[in-house]
Formats: sequence, C-alpha cells, structure tokens
Amino acid sequence: MHLHIIGICGTFMGSLALLARELGYQVSGSDANVYPPMSTQLEEVGITLQEGYRADNLAPAPDAVVVGNALSRGNEEVEALLNSGLSYTSGAQWLAEHVLPGRKVIAVAGTHGKTTTASLLAWLLESAGLKPGFLIGGVPRNFGVSARLGDSHSPFVVEADEYDTAFFDKRSKFVHYRPQIAVLNNLEFDHADIFPDLAAIERQFHHLVRTVPSQGQIWVADDQPALERVLKQGVWTPVAHFGGEPSSAWQLVLERKDASRFQVIRRHDSGEEDAVVDWSLTGEYNARNALGALAAASACGADLARSCAALSRFENPKRRQEVRGEINGIQVIDDFAHHPTAIAATLNGLRAATTKGRLLAVIEPRSNTMRIGTMKTQLKDSVAAADHAYWYQPPELDWSVVELIAPQGDKASGYDDIDSLVQAVVTQASPLDRIVVMSNGSFGDVHARLLTALAARAQQGKE
Repeated sequence: MHLHIIGICGTFMGSLALLARELGYQVSGSDANVYPPMSTQLEEVGITLQEGYRADNLAPAPDAVVVGNALSRGNEEVEALLNSGLSYTSGAQWLAEHVLPGRKVIAVAGTHGKTTTASLLAWLLESAGLKPGFLIGGVPRNFGVSARLGDSHSPFVVEADEYDTAFFDKRSKFVHYRPQIAVLNNLEFDHADIFPDLAAIERQFHHLVRTVPSQGQIWVADDQPALERVLKQGVWTPVAHFGGEPSSAWQLVLERKDASRFQVIRRHDSGEEDAVVDWSLTGEYNARNALGALAAASACGADLARSCAALSRFENPKRRQEVRGEINGIQVIDDFAHHPTAIAATLNGLRAATTKGRLLAVIEPRSNTMRIGTMKTQLKDSVAAADHAYWYQPPELDWSVVELIAPQGDKASGYDDIDSLVQAVVTQASPLDRIVVMSNGSFGDVHARLLTALAARAQQGKE
C-alpha cells in the first residue's frame, strides 16, 4: 500500500513516515523545507522525498495521503489532493487508527520539554526491558531514530503536541491519542498564531484530560498554576504530582547547582524510597523532565533504582543542547529552544555548568509566535544569563530585532545577514567559550558555518 505524506520533513510527520515504513507501507513524501536531522533520517531508510509542493507529486496516485498541519488551502498539492478525490487524513488521526490501537499509550504533553521527556521515558522503558514503541519530535540519540513500533505488547510513548491537527481538523493533535497515562510537564502561552490566549490552550489540555480513563494515571508538575486550572475544570482519573514540593508523590532534591546530580524521593502508600541520579545533563528543567519520566516509567513497572542508574547512560536528543563540534576549545552547541522560557532555562542551565569561559547566544526568532512579536519583551529578557546575544533578523520577521535589543547596549547585537553574524561571533569567541545556537529551523546551517570559520581562524593562527 502506497502512503504519501505532504509535509513529510516536519518532526512529527517524518516520524510517522518511519512507522508506516516499518508497518510495510510504500512511503513517499513532499516538503518545501528539507533539512537535517529529519531529511537525513528519511533518506537513510530509503523514503523518497520530493522538494516542493506540486500536483504531480500525487502521480501515480497513492492509496492514501496524510496531510501535515503546516499545509493550508491554496497550496498547489493540497488543492490537487482535494480535487482528486483521494483518501486523506491527518497525521494524528493516522497514528491513532494504525499504530496506537491495543497499545498502552503514554502521552507526554507541555509547552516545554516534551521531546526530552518523551526520549527519557522511552529510554527508561527500554532499560527496564520493555522494548517500547515511540514517536518523538526529535531524534533520541540512545535509539538513533525518532520513531519505532517496538514490541506490540509494550507501552507506546508519544510526544503529545497541543498544536492543531490539520487545516480540516483544528483540534489539538493530542486529543486523538487516548492515552492511559498522561504526563503534563508545564503550561504557558505559546502558538499565538492559533491560540488567542492561555485560557484557550488550557481548554485544549482539558480535552486531553477528558480522554484519560478512570483506571489510568495523570502525572502533573507541581509548580504549574495553569495545569491546576486545567484540573479544576474536571478530572476523572487519579492525579499525582512531581517536582520540588515535599508534598508531591515524586520529589526532586538537587545535590549540585547545575542539576547534574540530584536525589529522587518517591512517596507511595507503603512508604518512601529514594535514589540518586548522576548524569551528563544539566539544568533543573532537565532534572524535572527526568522526574516526570521516572514517575511514568514506574507506573509501567520500572524499578526506581534501575531507572535512576539508566539515566547515567542517557544521551540528549539531537538539537537539545547537542554539541555540534569544538574548535580550539570553543564549543558550538545546537538547541531547539524557541520560546522565551525555554531559552532562559537552557541558558541558565548552561551558565550553572560553565565554570570557565563565556556563554554566547546566537538566536533566530523563527517560530510563528516569535515571528508576530507576541513575546518580544520576554524574548529580550530571556538571554540575561548570556555574556552576549547575537540576534538574527529573518526576512519574514514582523518586527525589528535591532530596536528590541537597543537597551541592552554592548551585551547584544543584531544582524540581517548570516555571514555577518558568523563573522562577528567568531571574531569575539575565545577558548573555553560556549556558543549556543537557538532556532527551531535549519538557521542556514549556521552551526557548520561557525565551525568552519572557527577552524579557519585557528589555522591562520598556526601559520
């Protein structure tokens, strides 16, 4: 059976393509923005990619078409699809109908940390010998792929996104998944292009809560007022909290400031147990992600001590504080952070872990929320932990980066040309500095350009 995916290089749709291929489908796809890691992952498994959206991508006619949520009416391929009479559906609906039936589904939701938490949970279940399936909006390096079916009798972990499903289905994607276990990490305003305010997102999260059965489990972060408002709308499932509060069922106690070592305390009806995590990740937000994953894994039968030991072998997903290279003692780090809170959390975590050298942030405000300027003030303040922030002004940005950062003086600079930005960063960078690149897109392959320029400068210094 031939399945064609329009918008195949999105993190969700590319993962869906891997699952379809594993199920035995012939898979093809089209996209206008083909870039790693998803494009590379698809090519490695032999999935044909067509650059650009065109009517002739649907010839010969596939048996079914999956339409990505980034596609709108007026798109040439979408219009050709509708006129053709071919069967079509959304990615979330296809997953719900072809992969999730009969599985114990664990949905990981929240404004931030979904990819990392879902990757952590999949790894903990794998370490417990459960061979889980998963679909994650990134590439967990412990697995090397963003999705797999796993054992048909084992849990299936899905990164549960609140973004809308498709141009013909404006519900959040996660309402399709019907999880037995839900992990709610955090909740704040985002996706200003589709949600008018935080209350609208809270309603969507309550739709997710409504789908969790009474014999299931909902794990909720203990420091999130918006999530508590969601629960007050009604809940029919056992709820337990995780976080820093002594009253929570799962409590986090930092043993190092950078959160590279922390204690986990689990409270249950028969008493308490605890264990220590000593791992390579930093930042309290990552420790909280791990705590939510530990709680969900425990609900599937994973042993606490074994799980905490497994975290020492966990590798962050690609594009989540991923070290892309080091030249002359200068690290270039890639991070997917694209919301002010996520940017601040990442930089604060790296600051705590950076004992020598400076922290240089390179930021592309690219997401739809960033593009329309809804969070400009928060965005400017999110880089306080950096020694210098280099801002890129994408052509489609509706506001001026230079005007925004003017009050920051010599701690920030703006550029509308990537080559100029790269040159400025390389000129200022010194050994032991960390350059953190933040974008939810390819950013003109700026990471490789920085490393190339740093290598050239190092070579010149030897001549």
